[in-house]
Amino acid sequence: MLSTNNKELLDVPIKDFIISSEKVAHVQSGNSAEHALLVLTRTGYSAIPVLDIKYRLQGLLSSKMITEAILGLERIEYDRLPDIKVDDIMQKEVAYLKVTDTFKRALDLVINHAFLCVIDEEGTFAGIMTRRVILKQLKKYIYQSEG
Repeated sequence: MLSTNNKELLDVPIKDFIISSEKVAHVQSGNSAEHALLVLTRTGYSAIPVLDIKYRLQGLLSSKMITEAILGLERIEYDRLPDIKVDDIMQKEVAYLKVTDTFKRALDLVINHAFLCVIDEEGTFAGIMTRRVILKQLKKYIYQSEG
């Protein structure tokens, strides 16, 4: 059974838990797969948001998607990287949150994602909400309600 504290947590808007867009690595839809692979490799992330020139969320891109795009029959065709565009290989249907969504909504969605992109009212990328942040908040509230 949830305590009053936890009930309140579930109704809290997520805006205080977002990692802001300035701190999140991303690529733009027109970038090459080569550039995207460099960003993914340098940051160590498994996936990153894809934005358009107005910073609106377009999708997600992972190193797995890039690798699959350059797999040939006999070898990995690295020489194709500069010619492949991010928007041709990215995942376009992605779960996302709005800045005004509640912690409960984030909790429901994060079960299947390591992070969720967050957009503002205009559809502009505001940042991400990570599974780690959600679990830390849950842990804090659960331990508070025990003591």
